[in-house]
Amino acid sequence: MSIATVYSRAIVGVQALEVTVETHLSNGLPGFAIVGLPETAVKESKERVRSALLNSGLDFPTRRITVNLAPADIPKAGGRFDLAIAISILAASGQIPLAKLRALELVGELALDGTVRPVHGVLPSILAAQRTGRSIVLPASNVEEIALADYTGSAAVSSLAQYLAYLLQGTELPTVQQFAGNSARVSDNPCSADSGKDPLAEYRIQGQAQAKRAVQIAAAGGHNLLMVGPPGCGKTLLAQLMVKLLPGLSKEQALEIASIRSVANLPVAAQWWQRPIRAPHHSATAVALVGGGTRARPGEISLAHNGVLFLDELAEFKPSVLDCLREPLESGCITISRANYQVVFPAQFQLLAAMNPCPCGQASNPGSNCRCSPEKVNRYLSKISGPLLDRFDLIVQMSSVGRDELLAPVQDSEDWLSVRNNIVSCQQFQLDKRGKLNRALKQAELEECAQLGKEEMKLLAGAMERFRLSARTVHRILRVARTIADMRKHSGERVIANAEGNEDNADGRIRKQDLLEAIAFRRSQLVPELAA
Repeated sequence: MSIATVYSRAIVGVQALEVTVETHLSNGLPGFAIVGLPETAVKESKERVRSALLNSGLDFPTRRITVNLAPADIPKAGGRFDLAIAISILAASGQIPLAKLRALELVGELALDGTVRPVHGVLPSILAAQRTGRSIVLPASNVEEIALADYTGSAAVSSLAQYLAYLLQGTELPTVQQFAGNSARVSDNPCSADSGKDPLAEYRIQGQAQAKRAVQIAAAGGHNLLMVGPPGCGKTLLAQLMVKLLPGLSKEQALEIASIRSVANLPVAAQWWQRPIRAPHHSATAVALVGGGTRARPGEISLAHNGVLFLDELAEFKPSVLDCLREPLESGCITISRANYQVVFPAQFQLLAAMNPCPCGQASNPGSNCRCSPEKVNRYLSKISGPLLDRFDLIVQMSSVGRDELLAPVQDSEDWLSVRNNIVSCQQFQLDKRGKLNRALKQAELEECAQLGKEEMKLLAGAMERFRLSARTVHRILRVARTIADMRKHSGERVIANAEGNEDNADGRIRKQDLLEAIAFRRSQLVPELAA
């Protein structure tokens, strides 16, 4: 038979779409044509495939060869189809049996000597093949990604000759060892079993009680947090601490993150179970932040999926760049459209930002002389648009640590390991009861799980009238209050009777104190422009 069909995978966004590689040998002048919307790198496959076959001791058919990559409306890029094209040519020319290629997918780039080189986007290809029940052959250099997927139907080859020996002579292919970090669920314990040390012990923060409280609430409910304060007051240290307080990842979440990193051609195996934290420089462009480019690569917000995006010096970012975050913060994804295709990247991240109150940074620092005029301060703060500020659940003002407090021995009353255990329990409670963290609660869900008593309702109505709160801000206040109530429920705090005489906290109702604290974190006491 002069026609053969095998399967491969094209990467579009973070999806691995099935591509059928059809090869037909016909009479006529020798030629080699690849059709099906191939890009330049795919068109060059014919030269790599020809040299790889000849250098592997195989015959290259001197006939008219036509390779079709179907469907034709999916863009094909890179050298990932080389291995599939080479095997389909050998099958069409009768050098290998076609029956062994059924229900098989091949992904890999060929060197001129027949070596199989690594490609990016291997992990999504494995997971897609696993869903269809097909076996998949991949480069041996991508063995760690194969092991992360833990799919028994995958095989790794280092050269074309090695795979042909398996097909024709039954030679065993090397087994893929399961990667050491792969498990059903990663432990939530931040302590290393080897060292026996608490990794949170290094975070001893003097003062900043309100900021530390805001970090705990943000971590417990997945809320977005903005810290405003002078240089050196501990904003960056608190950001690093918050990431350590977050629970560990499930295997599904870890695979999602690893798939995105695989598509972005970044290492996926090292510490793949840890929540990502991305901290782009303030000179980052909109494309670098949200993704895009000629081939639509994931940006920082997608690389921070299931993790934290930390924007230090928020006011130094270009306003147009920051406004690109508004839609992803609401939808949890980013859609990038091109002329002939559209891709959707996941972007369910937690936004953590820090900024100075003015260009010199001393506007909110007691005892320091701010050199900035009111007009200069207003111009500086106006870089942060109102709609973006509305998407922060918590806004906390910080001041510099006093001389006596700074020079005194470090004393932090917080037991951060106990705090983390409380946060882990709080998040698990939210997932078990509501199926999502409090930050993702919709309006209808808020009406059900964030019901207020008469006194609390009166308090919220007064805050709405006095501070002219938007509907989005009110919903965010309710989400934060719901998180504070959940934290109180899991901390074992004793509950006093409210105005209605209800002393039972089994239902975890939102108290007046919870609502007051949530409203307070939406107000900027020192900079009116940052008020909700």
